[in-house]
Amino acid sequence: MGAQIISGREVIIAFERQFALLHFRSCSIVRETPVSVLYLSRRSKTQPLAASAGEHLLRCAGAIEQTFGGITANLWDDPFEWTLPENLNTTERVIEYLEEVEATRQRGFARFTEDRELLQEVLVPSGKTRPIIDLLTETLAKAAEYQGRATATLANISFTGDR
Repeated sequence: MGAQIISGREVIIAFERQFALLHFRSCSIVRETPVSVLYLSRRSKTQPLAASAGEHLLRCAGAIEQTFGGITANLWDDPFEWTLPENLNTTERVIEYLEEVEATRQRGFARFTEDRELLQEVLVPSGKTRPIIDLLTETLAKAAEYQGRATATLANISFTGDR
């Protein structure tokens, strides 16, 4: 059996791959979906708060942006204000935002040289400290859930013939 090289970055690399995959999928969805469909909402009397696929994708990216802004610069701002569909109303503008989030995420990961750094704690808005690995895990799960909701919303629209 050959020697196995361990870099001490296996966990970092695994996280990077998963976040990069989320970014790739979000960009693909946006490029393949007309903006009018992307922001089509199924609000009704029984579901007045139903979000569009585009809104779910923006929440996916927003969760990532908020976490990496917090980890890298201690800026835990909610990106809600600058990610409204009214501001991101073309495919190009949505992709531009997704690319900005991806750049922020890449800068965040560039700071980590070894997996053990993920055990460091950072101060979060609640005033408590949390291990970085917990924040990354939580953010990855939340972002994936939003992206899944976007995909399901588009599938529902397609199924009902609105596309």
